[in-house]
Amino acid sequence: MQRQIIYFTLGLALFLGVLGTSYAQTAKPITGSFALTNATIVTVTNGIVENGTLLIQNGKIIAIGKAVAIPDGFTVLDCSNHFIYPGFIDGGTRLGLSEVGSISLTQDDDEIGEFTPHMQALTAVNPNSVAIPVTRVEGVTTVLTQPTGGMFPGTAALINLVGYTPDQMYAGFKGVIMNFPSSAKRGQFDRRSDEDLKKAEEKALKTANEIWEQLALYADITSKAKADERLDYNPEMDALLPVYKGEMTLLLEVNKDKDILSAIKWVKEKKIQKVAFTGVAEGWRVADSLAKAQIPVITGPVIAIPNRTSDRYDAAYANAGKMQKAGVKVALRTNDAENVRNLPFNAGFAIAYGMDKEAALKAVTIVPAELFGVNKDLGSLEVGKSATLFVSTGDPFETSSNVKYLFISGYQVPLDSRHIQLYNEFLRRVPGFQR
Repeated sequence: MQRQIIYFTLGLALFLGVLGTSYAQTAKPITGSFALTNATIVTVTNGIVENGTLLIQNGKIIAIGKAVAIPDGFTVLDCSNHFIYPGFIDGGTRLGLSEVGSISLTQDDDEIGEFTPHMQALTAVNPNSVAIPVTRVEGVTTVLTQPTGGMFPGTAALINLVGYTPDQMYAGFKGVIMNFPSSAKRGQFDRRSDEDLKKAEEKALKTANEIWEQLALYADITSKAKADERLDYNPEMDALLPVYKGEMTLLLEVNKDKDILSAIKWVKEKKIQKVAFTGVAEGWRVADSLAKAQIPVITGPVIAIPNRTSDRYDAAYANAGKMQKAGVKVALRTNDAENVRNLPFNAGFAIAYGMDKEAALKAVTIVPAELFGVNKDLGSLEVGKSATLFVSTGDPFETSSNVKYLFISGYQVPLDSRHIQLYNEFLRRVPGFQR
């Protein structure tokens, strides 16, 4: 509520401040029928189509190929010497939940309490976040936005980066976040002894086990309840129940190698059917165990410093590639709010430090789409899928490449953002000041 008040106040102040002044209206996304011609089409799942045409109609891809007839009424966009890619998917962010780091009222990603799985990230998303256009002009069209905080901080949601309301942005996936009990220190200022760390870990693990025991009991009670029988209101357990039944994915945050092994054991003991490990900063140390357990991971940020002072400088850069080569299914994330735009460069670093280029591309497209169960619509360029894609001047993992056209759910989205506006404003300062 406080956040809504501050946005209303800021909006009112802005409105009053510009009365009597004329400004151009921000360009809006447009829908229609489009033909993207003469492009190199990188489908991700079905190879590369050289000098091809891709047709978009009613929000879907209706044709891909070299000899595609363009129907009447289609807007033709010549993409000669350009590349078409499916929109990139970031597997873990706070985008739309966190706006200005120094203003607490614009931070809506962390609720009070250790056990709040019923807190829905989707309801807190700000569709007008300045960081959203900044992100999508880099080809990142879809992100998982997630709460932070306690052991069960809430339920994450996958969103497309266009829309006036959170419901319009919703991309079809929700998952419960769990921060697995950690044996690691919280940072360089954590002065706890090894004994204190062990006690804290054991206490947290005991709490996690107790919660799961209560969940098992709750599942049993609800399964035996009569249709007209009214149960006590329990939103926390109701939020976890789909995970227990195997109907929803548990996104389990775990990073230290020892903790990863403990998490593998815990998941197996609890018979959790749908799970993905997130973070997994030291996954490279136990990659074989992750591969054997067949647990997919969403790792990142890749552009990060090592967890331990004894690690090589490139430990974070090489982590994703080492897990991928060991046979782990890997997706990438930025774990950021304002710099989610850097997802392509996180993938670029992973490639530079050992990850296969094709695997890195899949790690920001089809792999997260499969993990989130939305691969029928997103993650690759195929007939019948959502027209969520971008046209690039070159390899999107290279900083020299730029996005030429952007489509999300069939809407052609203007390539505009606060950064671009500021760049254009100060590129040619006229009249300027002279001395």
